[in-house]
Amino acid sequence: MNRIEEWIDKINIDYIEQRICCSGFSTDFKGFYRKSFLMKAYYVVVDKIPKPDYPEFREMGLSDFLDIDVDGITYKDTYYIKPHVADNLRLHFHELVHVAQWKQLGADGFIQRYIGEINKYGYSRAPLEVMAYLCDAHFSKNGDKVDIPSYVAKKI
Repeated sequence: MNRIEEWIDKINIDYIEQRICCSGFSTDFKGFYRKSFLMKAYYVVVDKIPKPDYPEFREMGLSDFLDIDVDGITYKDTYYIKPHVADNLRLHFHELVHVAQWKQLGADGFIQRYIGEINKYGYSRAPLEVMAYLCDAHFSKNGDKVDIPSYVAKKI
């Protein structure tokens, strides 16, 4: 797991100058994410989603995850999105759920759990992904305000 976290830290450092603070979403996500949470979360618009494609990751059963074409991915407090979804509030909401999960589980805990869930259930049925999709669907349907970081803490 150390190699994955080292790679993540390197990617986040490589893109530090391009990061955009999520505090700009404080009005859109009011009642779901506190401004203090959003002030410590960032996103980067990239043409290609960065993924750690090392042979040992494929040996761990991550080939499907590494090969899937996604519009966004979260590494710790920073998520990476493609230009065509940069204005998609639902996608930002979804990735912020993952930021909350990373904060709750810690890097090692998140990485181990996420890999385990992807291997056991596949990407679309992995519980951490399901949680993020349920939350973003709730938001997109104008559901009642729920403090997402607190919700994540209770459900994890």
